[in-house]
Amino acid sequence: MHMLMHNKTIAELSRGLAAGEYSSEQLTRHFLQRIEDHGGELNCLVTITADEALAQAREADQRRARGEAGPLTGIPMVHKDIFCTDGVKTSCGSKMLDNFIAPYDATVVRKLKEAGMPMLGKANMDEFAMGSSNETSFYGPVKNPWNMDTVPGGSSGGSAAVVAARLAPFATGTDTGGSIRQPAALCGITGLKPTYGRVSRYGMIAFASSLDQGGPMTRNAEDAALVLNVMAGFDERDSTSVEREVPDYSADLERPLDGLRIGLPKEYFGEGLNAGVARVIEAAIDQYKQLGAEVVEVNLPNSKLSVPTYYVVAPAECSSNLSRFDGVRFGYRCEAPKDLEDLYKRSRGEGFGAEVKRRIMIGTYALSAGYYDAYYLKAQKVRQLISDDFKQAFESVDVIMGPTAPDVAFGLGAKSDDPVSMYLSDIYTIATNLAGLPGMSIPAGFVNDLPVGLQIIGNYFDEARLLNVAHKFQQSTDWHMRIPEGF
Repeated sequence: MHMLMHNKTIAELSRGLAAGEYSSEQLTRHFLQRIEDHGGELNCLVTITADEALAQAREADQRRARGEAGPLTGIPMVHKDIFCTDGVKTSCGSKMLDNFIAPYDATVVRKLKEAGMPMLGKANMDEFAMGSSNETSFYGPVKNPWNMDTVPGGSSGGSAAVVAARLAPFATGTDTGGSIRQPAALCGITGLKPTYGRVSRYGMIAFASSLDQGGPMTRNAEDAALVLNVMAGFDERDSTSVEREVPDYSADLERPLDGLRIGLPKEYFGEGLNAGVARVIEAAIDQYKQLGAEVVEVNLPNSKLSVPTYYVVAPAECSSNLSRFDGVRFGYRCEAPKDLEDLYKRSRGEGFGAEVKRRIMIGTYALSAGYYDAYYLKAQKVRQLISDDFKQAFESVDVIMGPTAPDVAFGLGAKSDDPVSMYLSDIYTIATNLAGLPGMSIPAGFVNDLPVGLQIIGNYFDEARLLNVAHKFQQSTDWHMRIPEGF
């Protein structure tokens, strides 16, 4: 019985805890053992917080004994190492923050802690969330549990691998251009990027402030709903947080899909899409038709401009956000600087990796006098056009579907020397960030024994609908229950 605890979903574990089948401490020890057995080969965690996790688990058991437990109390989890965790190293996958111990909890961390979830550790990630393969991390690449020679996707690759390999039932991720959805697709799990402003960004180290959004990475939609109930909500400490009531995301999961209108953008099924992936997505759409949905063709003519637009906007914001890492106040500092300029130059030169430097330089160029109008301002105008396409599409459909990524997981090192080909792995996910819309990826099948993700995009604050649409598919398929061999 206990051997298979890691195979249970959050909802199942919650029922087991409530029934007294096992304690949170037993559960937490079980997952810590899983991490000890498999974490090293996957390289999916930067820090393991065993003592803290067990202390939090014992506290959760006491809460339950007093009759004060909620649905998440006592269920262990992992945080992407971009969320500040009080007293625990928060590295962002960078040498720059290899020595940084956060002095406070991010809002998301605080909320999940208050819900009673023990934190097992912090997940490896692309440096400062910049990457699509988890190969830019100072701590080395994360391996995909489905095939150790392939990437897990990025930037939340560690979080995705943790959930796929059953080292925790849930991990947080962040999504700036697909960094929750693309690794969820490549690792065969469920990942949700909420509407911009739905989840607080306070204490989530910034990459591109107008795009970043935290969200859940779980096995299925039911679990994602349970966690989003706690993660979502207004935070006065985040000026981009939206003051809007949080619905119960679990309430409508069982709603039938009769009459659901699914928009299929022809732009998402053109050249560049792997033929096997296309077949898996078409089969998933057929499954939705059997569940009562109807399919409508929609046009997103500006979506082809999303990659170039993103790679002006995101680097511009990153060059601004990362200027605070100067070797003066916290983080990495070079040895024996000659003067202030030497301190800045060498601390940043030695502290940042190649991809982060590339984006800082592109962004600084795009924001510089004489180029600001041509690049940054132009990109913001195109961003509005991309957003308007979605607005028009949502007048006739409830959700939009397509592939999450153009291909299944690629080999480690396969795209390292070709940044543009790497950037194109986010071609289907970026537009939702530019528009601020919610999107999710759910497992829909396999190509060459590697998982394929179906992407579902919703209208603003329509997460409950997305979760319902995902849940009904997961009730009638078992892709999300498949486990990588050896785990």
